[in-house]
Amino acid sequence: MTYPSSSKFAVLGAALIAISYGLARFAFGLFVPPIRDDLALSPSQIGMISALPLISFVIATGFAPLIADRIGARITAIVSGLFGALGLAVISQSTNSVSLAVGVFACGICTGLMMPALTAAMQAIVNRALHGRVSSVMNAGTSIGVVIAVPVVLLLESAWRTAYLSFAVLATLGIVAAWRMLPSVSPVTPTDAAPAPPISRLQWARLFRLSLFAFAMGFVSAAYWIFAPDLVITLGALPTDTTAWLWVAVGIAGLGGAIAADLADRNNPPITHSLMLMMLAASMALIAASPGNSGITLFSALVFGLAYMSLTGLYLMTGIRLLPGRLSLGPVLPFMAVSLGQAVGSPVLGLLIEKMGYAGAFSVFASASIVVAIISPLYPRQLEQEWDEDVIEDTGLQAAYDHQLHDEEGEPYRGVEIEEEIEAVEEDRTNEN
Repeated sequence: MTYPSSSKFAVLGAALIAISYGLARFAFGLFVPPIRDDLALSPSQIGMISALPLISFVIATGFAPLIADRIGARITAIVSGLFGALGLAVISQSTNSVSLAVGVFACGICTGLMMPALTAAMQAIVNRALHGRVSSVMNAGTSIGVVIAVPVVLLLESAWRTAYLSFAVLATLGIVAAWRMLPSVSPVTPTDAAPAPPISRLQWARLFRLSLFAFAMGFVSAAYWIFAPDLVITLGALPTDTTAWLWVAVGIAGLGGAIAADLADRNNPPITHSLMLMMLAASMALIAASPGNSGITLFSALVFGLAYMSLTGLYLMTGIRLLPGRLSLGPVLPFMAVSLGQAVGSPVLGLLIEKMGYAGAFSVFASASIVVAIISPLYPRQLEQEWDEDVIEDTGLQAAYDHQLHDEEGEPYRGVEIEEEIEAVEEDRTNEN
């Protein structure tokens, strides 16, 4: 079998993430209004059902690294795709809240398994010096999937069953692509890499602090992902196709999240974290204040998409940096915390909507986001290991991956290309002196 090049693998990974994250998970919010009407569901029921894929995501993510190590990247990705195709098909045929819950729960398992499978494949066939760039492209797949869902909504309008059936077909195509192009091997560790050191109490403390911030962000962001489309239709009385354009704005702005997250890591993570949480609050306040103004709602979606993707990218880099040598643990815990926060926030918001209305509930969540932004100076920016700050390329997502392992001499294990660049910089400095 001929494996894809790094660039082709990045595109394949982005496509599979688009299906598993964009379509199987986040596109659900687009279809909440017609699903709610057709199945006669209350806001609290929608909130409870929306929490199920987040719970199954956390469960699947917890076991995914072990599964990928035991059965390999290809089979793990195929299993993920099978859960996605099955879940999407069940949703398309749902007749009540129970069948809908089963479908979205299966979709959550699909989402939880896919990224670990792709990470395992990446470590096997992609040069380590390119891990960061490839990961950035794959992470953008979420936004791509959300954007892909939009034309379906515009063309099919309230025909959500047909839309989900088409998503199931795309998931099936993803299974075929994974079977033909992904390697069957488990993650590969360089032979000259030293074992990861034991996790210290300080590292656990920082990772716990990071997970608390991730949980809080997930909690407040659940309002937008699940109920924003319903808000503009129910309270704003906008046409149903407005929700599609809302998600276009979220997806397009989200593509810039990788750049913003990289800039945050290069500069001041706590300040950027606070700024992005304030942007989340602003997006919820704007859409709650003027749900009937299409211009303001679209601007609100742009702000939300950029803020959300920037924050998830920042959590990814921070998790990797806090636990070098433990790629399956460092970034996984904060991502699990985000999903747990969304799982808790979704039903809470549903209950608040029934008691306070959409505007009041969104205002409460916006206020919670501001509170978390205020305490962002506690965000864990200090690392367990200090690296050479004079090396220009020693920051950002690339450096986070480059420093995840150490060689036998205790130095950061880096790809050949990065090592050559560093040696060239050091040689130039020696010549100048």
